[in-house]
Amino acid sequence: MFSGSIVALVTPLLADGAVDYVALNELVEFHIEQGTDAIVAVGTTGESATLNPDEHIQVVAAVVKAVAGRLKVIGGAGANATAEAIELTRRCEAAGVDATLSVTPYYNKPTQAGLIAHYSAIEAVATKPIILYNVPGRTCCDLLPETTAELAKLPGIIAIKDATGDLSRVPLLQQLCPDDFLLFSGDDPTSMEFIRLGGHGVISVTNNVAPACFKAMCDAASCGDMVAAKAYNDKLTGLYSALFTEANPIPVKWALAEMGKMPLATLRLPLTELSEAYHDTVRHALVQADVL
Repeated sequence: MFSGSIVALVTPLLADGAVDYVALNELVEFHIEQGTDAIVAVGTTGESATLNPDEHIQVVAAVVKAVAGRLKVIGGAGANATAEAIELTRRCEAAGVDATLSVTPYYNKPTQAGLIAHYSAIEAVATKPIILYNVPGRTCCDLLPETTAELAKLPGIIAIKDATGDLSRVPLLQQLCPDDFLLFSGDDPTSMEFIRLGGHGVISVTNNVAPACFKAMCDAASCGDMVAAKAYNDKLTGLYSALFTEANPIPVKWALAEMGKMPLATLRLPLTELSEAYHDTVRHALVQADVL
């Protein structure tokens, strides 16, 4: 149902901070034209932390409408309160998503038992598949492979997005989880190797700006053509570092504006536009990837 190159889509904003739905629709069309396999709406890169709940669902619904069934849509539905995550999950499902992406509760540092209880409560009421999301660098909470394996026994939990960058987890997750449990990388620099080791795809920041090349890399790695995969990956390596010179999505929004894919690089406070010191770094990486 889900595989390949999945974009963690930005949420374009107008100068006053309101959502730019015209630019959002144009970005959706861009990804469909470029061959992206699925879209995550309002994940971390979509500024889920600064959209209010109604805006969050409105953006998810707008992406579903713009996609019009042409590819899969995954709605960001994580929260650090279980009740809030359940509410976001229900509302994303009502908006028409194909699945939800549920980040581990951030800031409050739950135990592994707490994570099992949290996700079990969400799964009990969900009607669409759930993709777990482990990104301890942001959440201060690590969903361990053994805990993932317990959650993978629940029929509604079908996958994990692992953004640890720890490739040793791929074979361990394969060993512990059911054969049909999907593994997605959430770490762009290690994504090619993640797929080579048996991962099913990548939920990526980089493919916001270089979707065709990123898709080609994922496809080649999935087919075992590592010569071609490396050639594509080499074009992307500059972006892997440049798009994280400051906190995501600061650089990727600047890059998209520089490419003319959206009119402004507006973010909501406390995020601010990319520091001028990094403009040349990001611009050079865009040139290296042949997208500028």
